[in-house]
Amino acid sequence: MKYLTTLLAATAMTAVSAVAAQAEKWDMPLAYAASNFHSENAADFAKCVTDGTSGALEIVTHPSGSLFKGNEIKRAVQTGQAPIGERLLSAHQNENPIFGVDSVPFLATSFDAHEKLWKAAGEAVGKILDEQNLVYLYSVPWPPQGLYFNKEVNSVADMKGLKFRSYSSATARMAELTGMLPVQVEAAELSQALATGVAESFISSGATGYDRKVWEHLSHFYEVDAWLPRNAVFANKDAWNGLDEATRKVVLDCAADAKTKGLQRAKDYTQLTVDGLREGGMTVAEPSEKLVEELKAIGDTMTAEWLEQAGEQGKAIVDAYKAM
Repeated sequence: MKYLTTLLAATAMTAVSAVAAQAEKWDMPLAYAASNFHSENAADFAKCVTDGTSGALEIVTHPSGSLFKGNEIKRAVQTGQAPIGERLLSAHQNENPIFGVDSVPFLATSFDAHEKLWKAAGEAVGKILDEQNLVYLYSVPWPPQGLYFNKEVNSVADMKGLKFRSYSSATARMAELTGMLPVQVEAAELSQALATGVAESFISSGATGYDRKVWEHLSHFYEVDAWLPRNAVFANKDAWNGLDEATRKVVLDCAADAKTKGLQRAKDYTQLTVDGLREGGMTVAEPSEKLVEELKAIGDTMTAEWLEQAGEQGKAIVDAYKAM
């Protein structure tokens, strides 16, 4: 009997050890604050995977650029320093113009239009990521982008000389065309940049301004609805290939759920954050007719430039989108 008890105990310990050996932890770097809807959505995705695999694959999120800064995340996942991560793809338009399709000014200015654009572009983006040792899992748009300033602005001339926070080649180009001075600032560093005068203006959704309480430094937000950039979640291909088929299915199912819920979160967050900017003391307004006209002319210039850079593939995407 004593021998049998010892044998059973040893067997149980072996089984526990085997499960522990099979369990895997994936750290997931995020660029935005834990309270941001993208980060909350990623945390729900991580929990879905962890629960769905009974802990065999545990995903742990690291918001606010705490593990890797925003501009480091994509490279970290490509090289295997992190097995999974989330990144604003348009920030990497310098690598491939197709990454910037969602930041072509005034091409898609609403959630419905943006989803059609992504339907036309998503497969091409996924293939490019695949060539970079990445597995595309899901993506979620930001709310429409507006302009933040530290003063009233009624024309492009009013912007001249302002230090403009840029996060992509598209935003840097917009700064140049409006006479502003582009300054590269990641989301996690935005508050400090505004507080110290490194940046005086930027383009982003109401969500970014709300999360960072920019009313402490800026006074005006104009709802120009320039574009809706997209955050994508992707995995390192080698880490992905190391998962068994059942685990991959759980991840893909959770990713599909995160895409759907993330889109609704973005829509819900839009009005909440704009209202929050007002409550914080900012002037939230529609742009003047003159400003709209001037910005659309700049948008036409940037669209032509993007189409030239993106070539036939870019034209095919835009044509497919416009045909929907």
